[in-house]
Amino acid sequence: MLAALNDVSDAVEASLDAAIDLAAVATRHGTTEYHLRRMFSSLAGMPVSEYVRRRRMTHAAADVTGSSDGLLTIAVRFGYGSAEAFSRAFRAVHGITPGDARRSGGPLLSQQQLRFRLSVEGSSPMQYRLVDHGPERFAGHAVRVPLIHRGENARIREHIESLPPSEHARLKSLSAASPGGILQVSDDVDPDGREGTELTYLHGVAVSPESPVPEDLDVIVVAPGPWAVFTTDGPHPDALQSAWAATATEWFPSQPWRLRPGPSVVSILDHSADFTSARCELWMPVERDG
Repeated sequence: MLAALNDVSDAVEASLDAAIDLAAVATRHGTTEYHLRRMFSSLAGMPVSEYVRRRRMTHAAADVTGSSDGLLTIAVRFGYGSAEAFSRAFRAVHGITPGDARRSGGPLLSQQQLRFRLSVEGSSPMQYRLVDHGPERFAGHAVRVPLIHRGENARIREHIESLPPSEHARLKSLSAASPGGILQVSDDVDPDGREGTELTYLHGVAVSPESPVPEDLDVIVVAPGPWAVFTTDGPHPDALQSAWAATATEWFPSQPWRLRPGPSVVSILDHSADFTSARCELWMPVERDG
């Protein structure tokens, strides 16, 4: 995976004037574009698209301030069809327009080329198991919410609190597959993992393939295949969110597995009375890499 990520970085340098072919990079390394995007954004702290823009504007800033070429000429050089589009991208990265940068010399932002290397991190081993499942169906109440990396997601809390106790009891009675109990299911997550982008959150349960589902409930279906299940225990939701991040920075780079399309699922096994501490399982759909 590290080789694939460095190949993405090299592809960006070779294509500063055009879109990079992430699918081709993924194919060369026997993985998928979906997994490659997820791992890049998790490890780099930004999606591929943002890294591409920063690298282009880093090179463009040198041309704007260090050459006499017209701004339209520079814009075309970096793949922009107009000076206006180039100016918007330049300002989004540097905070000033190309004209201002040419007149004043800055301040400017420099994004160095990323290189991914293996480092030893994490003094505690990650507790996980692999579970092979047939087709999965999750039934419950779904809503679109923003992606939040750290802290409580207020929109999810509002959604859960809007459900009466009788509905929670009904959902529990429908639970007929693993993982058991009330589940937090996150689907349609942006592959780049950009905070603030929308995802589908379903508050519900796993139901067996043959079980009838009430018409007023939403359903998410997942293809058969293996799941990596990680156990967390500690402050909530911090311990869970830290484990989520560690799957990308520590577990996937050292394992022959990659993410496959599908939702991630959180099962809360136990929690304190005020919910500030919890023991959870994080289920992630995976497949053999390569």
